[in-house]
Amino acid sequence: MLSVEETIVGTEAAQIPKQRGESLLETAVRYAEERHWDVFPGTWLEAAEGVQRCSCGAVACAAPGAHAARPDWATQATGSATVARRMWQKQPTASILLPTGRTFDALSVPETAGFLALARMERMELTLGPVTLTPDRRMQFFVLPGASVKLPELVRKLGWSPASLDLTALGEGTYVPAPPTRYGSRGAVQWACRPTAANRWLPDVEELISALAYACGRERDR
Repeated sequence: MLSVEETIVGTEAAQIPKQRGESLLETAVRYAEERHWDVFPGTWLEAAEGVQRCSCGAVACAAPGAHAARPDWATQATGSATVARRMWQKQPTASILLPTGRTFDALSVPETAGFLALARMERMELTLGPVTLTPDRRMQFFVLPGASVKLPELVRKLGWSPASLDLTALGEGTYVPAPPTRYGSRGAVQWACRPTAANRWLPDVEELISALAYACGRERDR
């Protein structure tokens, strides 16, 4: 199992991914400062009777320590490194959440389909944006905003019914957890394809949809 400081796939290391020993505060600040991503603090993990529980208090929390802490989270999100630093100083162990629909949308697929798509994209020599891998076995491919609107029609053009594939676009009103946010005892969010200078310019959904739909179709038919 890779540590949270490592990546699964990726080329040249850039400034962005977490360096060993770096705090959540420092990482959140650098996402805002270096990548110009909006960030906001989510829930965090608290020790209770020797067990790590979500600060939300729900015993059966689906994403312990890795979801929004308040309903008005969208108003909290900031692209200011100064504001981000101030927010994490109040709660240094809060998860790092990135709102979608602003500087990027995210295409979410099952982990197995995601790795198949990554291999196919490498053979096609596509330039990828950052890709995350979460402990709940999902991968999120960062693309230009607007993907959530375009996705259904693009999938239909490839001959699939949108409802038949486990492929969703996260746009305005949603968010993704960023490395090294932890999901309770299940592990941390990792980079499957880390942010680099080369992928600062994100691909459009049209560039990735063929490989992703194919991989999700294969996953469905297994």
